[in-house]
Amino acid sequence: MGTPALLDRYELLAAWHRLIPKAELAGHHQYELDELGEARLTPAPSARRQIVLTDVYCQLTAQIGHLAAMSVAVTTSSFGIRVPDVVWMPCDKWERFDRDDPVPFVPDLCVEVLLDSDRMRDIDRRVMAYLEGGAREVIVIGQHGQVEYWGAAGQRKASMFVAAPTLDPMYFEGRGAGGHG
Repeated sequence: MGTPALLDRYELLAAWHRLIPKAELAGHHQYELDELGEARLTPAPSARRQIVLTDVYCQLTAQIGHLAAMSVAVTTSSFGIRVPDVVWMPCDKWERFDRDDPVPFVPDLCVEVLLDSDRMRDIDRRVMAYLEGGAREVIVIGQHGQVEYWGAAGQRKASMFVAAPTLDPMYFEGRGAGGHG
C-alpha cells in the first residue's frame, strides 16, 4: 500500500468547492482541508478568543496597514487549505485572485492564536506550512499571552514587520502573563 499523494492547489480548491456549495458562504469557514483534501471541522472560537483575534487584527492594521483580514482560507503546498486567525499581505497580492475562493498562496504574515484552540497539537506543522508556502513571518500567540515570531531561519526576537501585538493579560490563563514573548 503506497503513501497517498498530496493534492495540488487546483484539486484542493475543487474539494473546497464541494464543501461550500454557494460562494456567499465562503467567508464562514467551520472547517479546513488537510493535504489529502479531507475536511477537518474546526470548532468555533470562544468569545474570549474572538476578542483576542480582533484585538490582534486591529493592532496589526494600525501598525503595518489595513490590508489584514481575519479567518481567511489559504492554500499551503504541504498542509492543505488552512484558516489562520489573521493574515496580512500587500495590496497588490490581494488583487491577484478571486477573493471568494481560498487564497491560492500563503500571505506574507499569518497569525495563530492558540487560546482555547485545538491547534496546539499541529502548530509546528502550521508554522512550517505557512513559511514553506511563502509567508515571511508567522506570529503565534500562546495560551498564556506569550507572542512568538517565526521566520524561515527559525524563531525571532521581534517582528520583521514591526508588528508587536500588546495583549491584555486578563484574557489569558495565569493572569500574570502579558504580551511579551
